[in-house]
Amino acid sequence: MNRLGRKDNETLIEMSLATDGEDSNGPLCETISNTESELPSNSEINKRHQSKDSVFFRDGVRRIDFVLSYLDDPNKEEEKKAERRREFEKNLQKAGLELETEDKKESEDGKTYFVKIHAPWEVLITYAEVLNIKAPIKENDIPPTVENPLDCMLGPFRLPEKVMHPEPDYFTAPFSKSRQELYLIDNENTFFSPSRRNRIVYYILTRCPYGTEEGKKKFGIKRLLSNGTYTAAYPLHDCQYWKKANDPNCDNERYTLYMEWARFLRFYKEQPLDLIRKYYGEKIGIYFAWLGFYTEMLFFAAVVGLICFLYGLFTMDENMSSTEICAPAIGGEIIMCPLCDEKCEYWKLNTTCESSKYSHLFDNVATLFFAIFMGIWVTLFLEFWKRRQARLKYEWDLVDFEEEQQQLQLRPEYEAKCTRKKKNPVTQEMEPYLPLTSQAVRFCISGTTVLFWISLIIASMIAVIVYRLAVYAAFASIMENTQTLQPISGLLTPQLATSVTASCLNFVIIMILNFLYEKIAVWITDMEIPRTHLEYENRLTMKMFLFQFVNYYSSCFYVAFFKGKFVGYPGTYTYMFSRWRNEECDPAGCLIELTTQLTIVMAGKQIWGNIQEAIVPWIWNWWGRRKARCNPENLYSRWEQDHDLQSFGALGLFYEYLEMVIQFGFITLFVASFPLAPLLALMNNILEIRVDSWKLTTQFRRPVAAKAHSIGVWQEILNGMAILSVVTNAFIVAFTSDMIPRLVYYYAYFTNEDSPMSGYINNSLSVFQVSDFLEGKRPENNPENFLTCRYRDYRYPPGHEKKYLHTMQFWHILAAKMAFIIIMEHIVFIVKFFVAWMIPDVPAEVKARIKREKFLTQKILHEYELNKLKQKLCECKTYENMEKEVIATEGKVELSQAM
Repeated sequence: MNRLGRKDNETLIEMSLATDGEDSNGPLCETISNTESELPSNSEINKRHQSKDSVFFRDGVRRIDFVLSYLDDPNKEEEKKAERRREFEKNLQKAGLELETEDKKESEDGKTYFVKIHAPWEVLITYAEVLNIKAPIKENDIPPTVENPLDCMLGPFRLPEKVMHPEPDYFTAPFSKSRQELYLIDNENTFFSPSRRNRIVYYILTRCPYGTEEGKKKFGIKRLLSNGTYTAAYPLHDCQYWKKANDPNCDNERYTLYMEWARFLRFYKEQPLDLIRKYYGEKIGIYFAWLGFYTEMLFFAAVVGLICFLYGLFTMDENMSSTEICAPAIGGEIIMCPLCDEKCEYWKLNTTCESSKYSHLFDNVATLFFAIFMGIWVTLFLEFWKRRQARLKYEWDLVDFEEEQQQLQLRPEYEAKCTRKKKNPVTQEMEPYLPLTSQAVRFCISGTTVLFWISLIIASMIAVIVYRLAVYAAFASIMENTQTLQPISGLLTPQLATSVTASCLNFVIIMILNFLYEKIAVWITDMEIPRTHLEYENRLTMKMFLFQFVNYYSSCFYVAFFKGKFVGYPGTYTYMFSRWRNEECDPAGCLIELTTQLTIVMAGKQIWGNIQEAIVPWIWNWWGRRKARCNPENLYSRWEQDHDLQSFGALGLFYEYLEMVIQFGFITLFVASFPLAPLLALMNNILEIRVDSWKLTTQFRRPVAAKAHSIGVWQEILNGMAILSVVTNAFIVAFTSDMIPRLVYYYAYFTNEDSPMSGYINNSLSVFQVSDFLEGKRPENNPENFLTCRYRDYRYPPGHEKKYLHTMQFWHILAAKMAFIIIMEHIVFIVKFFVAWMIPDVPAEVKARIKREKFLTQKILHEYELNKLKQKLCECKTYENMEKEVIATEGKVELSQAM
């Protein structure tokens, strides 16, 4: 095995560290002077015939690590842009990067220039040390864990070992230029993977200057992209996704990912996480690991939810409530009070026969069991994910990774906009900072903007409620008076018709507000000028999640906890804005309406999300390359093919997480009303994994690799939603479901010992005397001269001394609801915290392997230092001094072994 050593040339980082007097606001690459190696001229390059689909320079040796593109578009600002490009590219060459430009005549459209960038060995090892990149020092010889005997049953779901583990497992250590002999360097060209190479180059690009404008230093590829100096900056895919590259030096990992991962026909297969991590970096790898684990856990919730749904389906005919409502002798004889003032007529209870039957599908005893089960499921999901994440951290060399090195460093935008400086108490170096007064003003503007948009959501929700109230009366009047609607009146009640149309309208408003707010959230986060990349992502995450939480869930909260709770009673109804009468629940309960609302919003969001994620990029790509796609390979280069793809963007992964976390809220916060929600989420996620992988592999440019050791702030958001879900589901079972009133009647108010639930419907409906209607509220038509009507409540009848006041049964039910909430919450929380305590975050086997690897790595490093000292000892004349150093180093090895 060849382990290469290199002479320590003075490079960018070393020179910048040695230059104390320079302005620290400028990027490091400003001071580089790479005079020992010059970029070969075109005449020195072997211009042998080569496919333009290659990922190498014209010489076929130097790999293209990054590509910049710009248009030849003469205008008054073109000269200024050209000067920026010249200065920027000159500084890139000073930083040690090698450039090769493809003339616009060589491009397919005849307008675009492509600047190909290659990072030579010296640049790679310099920045590998700066970015704390770990490199292999020895092949891992720790015996693998004992295989699960059930693994043989999972054979059909497995991928080939070469796909699952494309590289051997190594002991690794942070790269050091001064100890290159320690690392397993077979070939300098392949030692750093393409994803690590593009990460290093992007780090340089974001910090390289391009001049001084308006007295301020300007730097970074992001600014050059935003001002139109360059049109795109991206690393290359290694080959076409539908076939392997002709060049034997290409890895063809994109082709493997497409064949084994991105095709929908592989939906039942495991994901090649190690290959994803190698090709796209740890940050994208950990997202797909989390999404895959979440989908696996959804399978168990979906199975239990389906069983609960089937229980409701099979016991539908046995439900005494719907049986009594449908019975002509009971529901057919009960005359209900009008659904609106004046225009609506009296109606018979059995007209809601069908809706009461369907309500039993979701409002039955299994609802209670499923609500408790999901409270425990969400805890198991989060705890087992911590264990899975800990295993990934070990396998992907992220154990010693406190925070992303690049994220903890100052954002280039922060350095550019903050002109004042102060001494960092830790590093004792001068750093730019934002004054406290400026921070306060920016936060006030940001907070006001967020509150305004949340108020806008609440206003839109109130508008939908007003729509519900206004349309509800219209539907009630139309359905009662129109003979053509009589055949479907049993299935499509005024409540259901109102709920469906209002849910669709609410979904449209949600999508519009969401589209607008996304742009506002990015703008106000940029205005705050966060200090680091990690801070930027966290702030944007909280803004977007807070907004979408209110946007998506407000309508569900209204139906679950407010609708039908403050309606009053006939003669003394409650009105919104003194005009619209508040909605009542169906005689069978409000749960079916919450189910309708949840289904429309959740399913609509998932369908719309898949259209946005898959179909829209595909259409744009097809439109962009409709001419070039027919060109032969020698005319349509690899960098042009990738240029015609969509950009994944710095926030591409952020939106993927946000989509899944909002879905997580639907299946946890309101799952008691819809046991099939986990099944819908499972089917969506099976599709989501393949859609995300397909679009990332085929429709988007290759993202810049980034490092991450966890899902970040999303973990805390999931924990918060898990706790809130226990409370919301307890309230749904207590106040939205009809479970507690039925149980109180079953145990305390039954009248028939042989059938305790018989008579429940009659018991749950109070009596109102028609003559007590106020003027202007009484129905215009009463052809059968009804003297009384019924309404859903527990109040004393006319003629009683406590006329229309709540009965004692009402207070018993209310007390039972409050007791149920307290008991359920305590039981679920106790089980949750006990389960969380019982399951350690890091598996014992992983802890042992981490300690073992640390010990062996330290031993290797100490032996390396000891061997170097012994070599010096042989060459050195001052034997005694060197002998002391050897003894001291041997002592370190012994101490490491003892520990």
